[in-house]
Amino acid sequence: MAKPKAPRRTLESYSVKHINKTIRAGDCVLMRPSDPAKPSYVARIERIEADARGANVKIHVRWYYRPEESIGGRRQFHGSKEVFLSDHFDVQSTDTIEGKCTVHSFKSYTKLDAVGNDDFFCRFEYNSSTGAFNPDRVAVYCKCEMPYNPDDLMVQCEGCSDWFHPACIDMTVEEAKRLDHFFCESCSAEGQKKLQNSHSASRLSDTKDFL
Repeated sequence: MAKPKAPRRTLESYSVKHINKTIRAGDCVLMRPSDPAKPSYVARIERIEADARGANVKIHVRWYYRPEESIGGRRQFHGSKEVFLSDHFDVQSTDTIEGKCTVHSFKSYTKLDAVGNDDFFCRFEYNSSTGAFNPDRVAVYCKCEMPYNPDDLMVQCEGCSDWFHPACIDMTVEEAKRLDHFFCESCSAEGQKKLQNSHSASRLSDTKDFL
């Protein structure tokens, strides 16, 4: 007769001694990858379980995928700290936790004064089987009609309020940073000067919401 499995209990929190941090359900953590050459995996803790004695602690996680881990791969508009909340669930030992991290909403991330090593952002959910994203559409900007990448500087037209990459309007990043006013080609054709002495430059922290 098979030996019945020992009952397990859910923990509200658990102190991970090797990182000197306390984890709880809902926390995001960095997990040790199977390949040391790869960056740490990012996961959200769904549940923490232990055996009846409080030992053999396991965490139920929901993985975040990096763009390069998705079926479509990394694209131009993906930020360096962007991750996708996937439908891939797993059970891992707490021994594989390398540290805690924060996965911000897209809007919150664009408002950060400084981005740390443990800061990430998520604006899509990802189906790991089909490669589908939710939402499947986001706002696009510039003449190139690409979604916003928070790593890239963009400049805003004072006429139509659209945002542009400096390279798409034949301007260097350095030139964009020096200028205060800008009218895009379409708005300039309506009577505005194409460029004034300076250009409004921003990292789009107070612009249209994508989410």
